[in-house]
Amino acid sequence: MFETLTDRFEGILKSLRSRGRLGDAEVNEVLREIRVALLEADVNLNVVRDLIERIRARCSGAELSKSLTPAQQVIKVVNEELTSTLGGEPLKIHYASKPPTVVLLAGLQGSGKTTAAAKLARWFKRQGRRPLLIAADLQRPAAVEQLRILGEDPDVGVPVFSEPSDPVSVARKGVAEALRLGRDVVIVDTAGRLAIDDALMAEVKAISQAIDPDYTFFVVDAMTGQDAVRTAEAFNDALALDGVILTKVDGDARGGAALSVKQVVGKPIAFVSEGERTSEFEIFHPDRLASRILGMGDVLSLIEKAEREYDSKVAEKATERLMAGQFSFEDFLEQLQQIKRIGPLQGMLGMLPGVPKDFRDAKIDDKDVGRVEAIIKSMTPDERRGLTVIDGTRRLRIANGSGTSTTEVNNLLKQFKEMQKMVRSLGPMSRMVNGTAKKPGKSKQKGGRFTPSSRGTR
Repeated sequence: MFETLTDRFEGILKSLRSRGRLGDAEVNEVLREIRVALLEADVNLNVVRDLIERIRARCSGAELSKSLTPAQQVIKVVNEELTSTLGGEPLKIHYASKPPTVVLLAGLQGSGKTTAAAKLARWFKRQGRRPLLIAADLQRPAAVEQLRILGEDPDVGVPVFSEPSDPVSVARKGVAEALRLGRDVVIVDTAGRLAIDDALMAEVKAISQAIDPDYTFFVVDAMTGQDAVRTAEAFNDALALDGVILTKVDGDARGGAALSVKQVVGKPIAFVSEGERTSEFEIFHPDRLASRILGMGDVLSLIEKAEREYDSKVAEKATERLMAGQFSFEDFLEQLQQIKRIGPLQGMLGMLPGVPKDFRDAKIDDKDVGRVEAIIKSMTPDERRGLTVIDGTRRLRIANGSGTSTTEVNNLLKQFKEMQKMVRSLGPMSRMVNGTAKKPGKSKQKGGRFTPSSRGTR
């Protein structure tokens, strides 16, 4: 979402680093460029003015840190003030002393509210909670069924309550059902409209009064830009929001809504959602987003994603087989599936600091990973384990079975063979590092074969 803004900031900060001394004139020039970059990103005008003035107050005539160059000091100030504009600290969820903790979701139709409800349920479940979803959107056809399907997803596994009644009764009875079942978190999905109207506001206010939610989140599509901020203001006036859930942040929006909502509405962004997969949902960290906007990456979020989605036992097993020279296409396929769980490769690149712009902007299609997966799955079990030589006839069969060409199959086989050679060459070195290599002269001949050490004394 912030690619254009990040590119602009990287250019500004690069020119800043090339300057030795920074006076008021140089600072003003940098601030002008930052102002233009923010306005082009559709950031609210008042937010831009306030941010620029805060940076100016801290940089102009300020005593620069002894450990930093003047340019580094300005970058540090920009980073801190950008973090403050985005909300400063991530929202901390406090649970009700008497369960269940009730969460109400409101928003316009098409904002991804129902999907966000399932994603939020999955997030609570991963915090050790037992959530219940309530489908109170009885206006949109199939909204209840959509939530049921999402709740039944093995990755979510959360029950859904609803009944053919009115939304207020469904919400009230749903909370009572959660209490009966011992569910400690309730997430209520409400109806939306294509625009704000009196009927929408009256309905969502009635639901709120009936269930007295602990948290009310406004779900908004990041693609709507400044309209998202204005809509959030209207909902906040009616419901007294606790935070915002920003959806579709993987789209091509300029990012103005994310940078404006906290200061304009006075409510923080609580969660961000990207893509359709229920795993692509996380708590919002203002400092991490500020770092990404400034081109500094977001390694912490990448590590957290990997820890959440990557199976450590699978990784450990693969490492052992790799170092033992037994790594097969089956192991490789398992690793590919693990990587896919973490998220899109393009997004992972954007989290790494120091990645060149050309490389970061390169279009990495996840379908390429899918093609590799298809090729491996078109092999027989013996072919995947390396027990059968894959000759020309077999390569043609694999290509036809995977919908690829024999050239693609040949390339994969060649690259995999090169990787195996490289790993085997590292094998003895790894054993020495781990203290498992045998001393020269101690090896014994077995079955007519000689170990490397015995060959040297033959």
